[in-house]
Amino acid sequence: MINNIYILIIAALLDYLIGDPWGWPHPVRVMGWIISWLSKFFLQHCQSSLTQRLAGIVIAMILIVGSGLSGWLIIQIARWLNPLLGIVLESILLGSCFALHSLRTAAVDVIQPLTIGKLEEARQILSNYVGRDTTNLSAAEVLRAVLETVTENATDGVMAPLFYAILGAFMPLVGVVPLALAYKASSTLDSMVGYREAPYTYIGWFSARLEDGLTWLPCRLTVMTLALLSLKPVNVWRICHRDAIQDPSPNSGWSECAYAAILGVQMGGINWYRGVAKHKPFLGDAIYPITPTSIHQALQLTRYSFLLWLGLAIFLIRNS
Repeated sequence: MINNIYILIIAALLDYLIGDPWGWPHPVRVMGWIISWLSKFFLQHCQSSLTQRLAGIVIAMILIVGSGLSGWLIIQIARWLNPLLGIVLESILLGSCFALHSLRTAAVDVIQPLTIGKLEEARQILSNYVGRDTTNLSAAEVLRAVLETVTENATDGVMAPLFYAILGAFMPLVGVVPLALAYKASSTLDSMVGYREAPYTYIGWFSARLEDGLTWLPCRLTVMTLALLSLKPVNVWRICHRDAIQDPSPNSGWSECAYAAILGVQMGGINWYRGVAKHKPFLGDAIYPITPTSIHQALQLTRYSFLLWLGLAIFLIRNS
């Protein structure tokens, strides 16, 4: 199990220093190709709501079980060839499951032109990262969109993969990578087909529900970690219990609300999607406006939470 410590540390360093270099092969891209092909195939051949629901279960099982098993097999072959190669490959695969570097890069990409008055450029860049319409967003709304993206994805893009990697570290026959890859597959499925709108209404229902379930515990643990780091845990939990339960998502509202409570800002409000207005519940109190500093503070809180979990995992592994 001691190798798991090295793998966790190297993977964290790879994400911090390198992230996901553009054009490099990445497990999520492979998952995306497979999801796209399978969803098109089943949508073409399954016409009723029942068959599409069943197809949704099949797609999820193929992707999630397949991703975890593929990662496990690749690592076993690498270990058989050379133990050091196994550690290197495990570290790279696990590092690809973490998205803290990517979140930081995306935030900076939008904030930089915004701070020098290039609002149109900031809107255009933001459209690459969010699903909402960005054409008519004000500078304040652009900042809110960035903060909401950074804080929502802190759980499913950073903390939840780490949670499942740590869980796998205590399973000798599994290891740190397979569960993290399986979770990443679930998260990718949800982002691609987990919508209530057509054509994914039925085929994506299982992926959406499963991702909600898999993220529930890591999300609550993340909120508790953030609350402790804020040194105001009672206040953070009070605001989350007041506002987060109003969000239709069982997880994203809690994740965003914890950051809003700590930073003293308010998220939520009206967002436009393909010309249709949708109102998200307000999260937190608008004590301060959302600024680039708020976003950097949110990223820093995520980094501290990540390092705290990583340190705790290393301690438990060494003493198990």
